[in-house]
Amino acid sequence: MQTVVHVTHEAIQKIGGIGAVLHGLLTSPVYLSGVKRNILVGPFWPGEERGEQRLGPQGEVLYSSLDSLYRSPLAPRFREIEQQFDVGIVYGRRKFTSKDTNVTSTPEVLLIDVSRYDQRKINDFKFALWKNFGIESSKYENIWDFEQYMRIAQPAIAALTALGVGSMMEPGVILSHEYMGIPTALAAILENGRSNFRTIFHAHEVAPVRRIVEGHPGHDTMFYNVMRAAMAQGHYLEDVFGDQSGYYKHGLVKAARFLDGIFAVGDYTLKEMRFMGPDFVHVDAQIAYNGVPCWKISVEDKMRARQKLRTYCKNLLKYEPDYVFTHVTRLVPSKGLWRDLRVLEHMEQLLRQRNESAVLFTLSTEVPARRPDDIRRMEQNYHWPVVHREGLPDLSNGEAAYYQGVQEFNAQSRNIKVVFVNQFGWEQKVCGMRMPADMSFIDIREGSDAEFGQSIYEPFGIAQVEPISFGGICVFSECCGCAGFVNHAAGGKPTPNAIVADYTDLPEKTLRPEQLMAIGQPQRDAIEHRVAELVAGELLSRLPRTPQEFEPFIERGYELAQKMSWDAVAREYVLPGIQRATRANRLQQIA
Repeated sequence: MQTVVHVTHEAIQKIGGIGAVLHGLLTSPVYLSGVKRNILVGPFWPGEERGEQRLGPQGEVLYSSLDSLYRSPLAPRFREIEQQFDVGIVYGRRKFTSKDTNVTSTPEVLLIDVSRYDQRKINDFKFALWKNFGIESSKYENIWDFEQYMRIAQPAIAALTALGVGSMMEPGVILSHEYMGIPTALAAILENGRSNFRTIFHAHEVAPVRRIVEGHPGHDTMFYNVMRAAMAQGHYLEDVFGDQSGYYKHGLVKAARFLDGIFAVGDYTLKEMRFMGPDFVHVDAQIAYNGVPCWKISVEDKMRARQKLRTYCKNLLKYEPDYVFTHVTRLVPSKGLWRDLRVLEHMEQLLRQRNESAVLFTLSTEVPARRPDDIRRMEQNYHWPVVHREGLPDLSNGEAAYYQGVQEFNAQSRNIKVVFVNQFGWEQKVCGMRMPADMSFIDIREGSDAEFGQSIYEPFGIAQVEPISFGGICVFSECCGCAGFVNHAAGGKPTPNAIVADYTDLPEKTLRPEQLMAIGQPQRDAIEHRVAELVAGELLSRLPRTPQEFEPFIERGYELAQKMSWDAVAREYVLPGIQRATRANRLQQIA
C-alpha cells in the first residue's frame, strides 16, 4: 500500500479542476482501497480563519506554530524544521465527503508558510536544480507564484520524512498536480537514495501550450494542425514556436521529464507533453482521465428538474421554452463561449421553421459570489439577470465583454434567448426571487437538454460532460480531453449523448507548415461558422421532447458515466499508474 502525497494549491479550498479531481479520488472507494494514506501539501495562504479553523470548517488542526497549537507528537520535529528553513508549518486533517454516496475520507494536510525563508538554503536548492535539471531560477525570482513553490519543496520533504513517509517501511509517491509540485518532486529526487519516494507529474494542462493557444488569434484551429504537422516531421514546441524559457511554467513543466511518470488528463494533453521536446518521447507517460459524476435518475427526476428550468425561463422572459440548454463554466477565454452563440445563430433559423423555442442559461462569473442583498437589488432595479449593468456588484470587465455578445444575439434572435447568470449557487437565496424556491444546483445538471463546452483549450472538461449521466446531450470540442474519454467509454463508436465539434478540421488538407502557422481569426471564423451550422443541425435532430424520448438518453448516459466514474478512473488509470511508478528506477538513474 502506497502513501500518496498530493502537492497542490487546492489543499484547502476548491478553486478549480484540481480541487474536483482531489474530491473525486478522495471519495472513491476504489482509490481509497488502494491508497490508505493521503497527504495534501500546499502553500499556506493567510486568510480570515484562525486557530482551530485554519484548515477549514471540516478540518482538524494538530499543529500550527502560527496559533500555538501543538497537539501532534511530532511538534518538536516540526519546530526543528521551521527553524532550519525559517518557515511556518500547519498540519492536521481535512474531511472529504461525497454528497451522493456519503463516502468520507480524512487525508492529512501539510501547509508551509514561506513568507520568510533562509536565503542561503533557497539559493543552494536553486543551484542544485540548475546543476541537475537545468532550471534557471534566476529568470523567475521576481514571480511569487514560482518562488513560493520553490520554497515549499525542501521543508515539505523534511516534514514528510518526519511523518514517516518515504521510508523503506512506507514508500511515498509524490503526485505533482501541475507545475506547483515539480520543485517538491525534484527535491525528493535530490535526496539521492536517502529516502524512498517516487514522483509523478499530473498534467491537468500543458501550461506553455495553453498560453500559445489562448494568445494566438487562430486558437485551436491553428495550434493542433501545426502540432500534427510538426510532430510528423520530428519537430517540437520550441522548434516551431520559439524559445519558451522566459515563461516560468514552461521551465517547471519541462522538468517533468525527470520524474518517474506522467499522468495526462486527456489524449491531446498526452500529445502536448510529447510535443514538449525530444526528451519526452521516451518518458513513461500515460492517460489518466478525470472522472465524472455517476448516479442514476429516473425520467420523472429528469422532467422535474427540467420543468424548474423552464419555469425559471418563464419567470424571467415570459415564455416556457421547448428546449433548455446550459453552459456551466469559468469565464476565461479558453472556454470559447462565443462558439455557443454561433451555434445558436444557426439553430434560431431552424427553430423558426419549426415554431419552437429554446433558452441557454450561461452560468459563469470571474469574481467571488455577490451578496444576496446585492442580487435582490439588481433584480428589483433593472431585471437582473436578463439585464446587466457594467461595474460591480454586477458586471466585471470580462463579464461585460461576454454580455455584449449576448445582447447582440438576443436583439437579433426571436426563438432563442440567452440568460447570463453571473452568480454561482443556482438557488433562490443567492440568485434572486424569480428562481423557483426549490431550485438547487443539481437541477441545472439533471434538467439540461444539452450542455455546451466548445473550448479552444480544454485538457479534460469535467463540467461539460457532467450532465451525460442524466441524459443530457454534451456538446464539446474535439480537442477536449473528455471527448476521448467518451469515445473510449462508448467503445469507439458515436453516441447520441455527445456531439463532438471539430474546429481543427480544415477544408484544405494540403496546407504547408508555414500556411498552418498563418491561420488567424478570419480563417478560424469561417471554420467556426461552418462547424457551428453542423452542430446546430445535429443537435436539433437529436433533442428529445417527451418523457419516452428522454428515457433512452438517460439509460445510455448512465451506462457511459459508469465507465467514466471516479471508481473507473482509479481502477483503470490512476492506481495502475501509481504502481508502475513505484517499480521505476528512474530516480536512481538520474541521481
